[in-house]
Amino acid sequence: MPRRYYALDLRDDAAAIAEYEGWHRPGVVWPEIVASIRAAGIEDMEIFRTGNRLVMAVQVPDGYDAAGKQAADAADPRVQAWEQLMDRYQQRLPWARPGEKWVPMRAIFSLTEALAACDAVDPDAGQ
Repeated sequence: MPRRYYALDLRDDAAAIAEYEGWHRPGVVWPEIVASIRAAGIEDMEIFRTGNRLVMAVQVPDGYDAAGKQAADAADPRVQAWEQLMDRYQQRLPWARPGEKWVPMRAIFSLTEALAACDAVDPDAGQ
């Protein structure tokens, strides 16, 4: 199951950040939003914050249809209302494309891959 990561900034305002976090507490997030995430096939989602930077980790099944999720969200008035509400707190990353909120992140290090590369090296080489 692939895991995808996205980044987004919040407006740098402590009160607004606290309010944004409040909206994401269990039982506060609108049930329709949780349902739309699950209906898209998303298996797990977490959002982490440091300062005003957010990182979202999304676990999806093989063959996940991100474009389909986008289209479904665009057609769902409740999801659009949630997005407008959240937009009050969010600010786009400077390198985001027009209309892009959450910017996909690219992995640059994997311990599993590094260990495999180390194991592939002959420890007796060069002696």
